Amino acid sequence: MKRQTTVQHRLLATITALFAEARDDDRGDVPGWVMITLMSAVLVAGLLAIAGPALTDLFNQAISQVTQN
Repeated sequence: MKRQTTVQHRLLATITALFAEARDDDRGDVPGWVMITLMSAVLVAGLLAIAGPALTDLFNQAISQVTQN
């Protein structure tokens, strides 16, 4: 019985150490999804700044054609 308890304690200590090590590795780093979200937002803002007037004209022409008919 004592041997089984010792094995259980070692196993629990090993699992706890692994989780603590994994948790410490990620602290201080920017998660990948945050970087992807920010880069996507910058890309959309850049495309909108470049193509915004052309898209506005295209939309206005489409609306005017629909309302005239």
